[in-house]
Amino acid sequence: MAKIKPEFSMKSYGIYNEWDANSKDLPKIQKFTTEIPAEVDIEFGYIINVKKGKGCKLNFIIYHPDVLDKKGQVMAPFEDEVYVKTNDWDFFLGDTIWEPIDDKVGPWRIVIEYQDRIIADKTFNISVEEGYRVDDFSALNKTFNKRR
Repeated sequence: MAKIKPEFSMKSYGIYNEWDANSKDLPKIQKFTTEIPAEVDIEFGYIINVKKGKGCKLNFIIYHPDVLDKKGQVMAPFEDEVYVKTNDWDFFLGDTIWEPIDDKVGPWRIVIEYQDRIIADKTFNISVEEGYRVDDFSALNKTFNKRR
């Protein structure tokens, strides 16, 4: 009998609301994008769905710019593994920005592999310029106009 192969799909990617790793609930998508503003506590990444894969092992790695640890040393990419919990399973993989922001700016590549084959791969560009949104300018204009 042929072995059933897991099926993988990316459901969403971009900016999410704050994620609680201890909760069963996944974060909710706020904006589909790969351009991420360099703001403290912003949550970004993607959600994949795995069908017919209960028990299979996924390896993941987050490549980041030269983020420094508390000793001032460049941190290695973050690597780990996770086991698929059910036969129709959603999984969030992402990261957030913390102080200081300067060493977080640049490309963050988030990759998931199954049996040495890439099944999900997305690069997010963390940018200081992205931090100024149209909504921010609208709020500034309202404040400015009130002062006149």
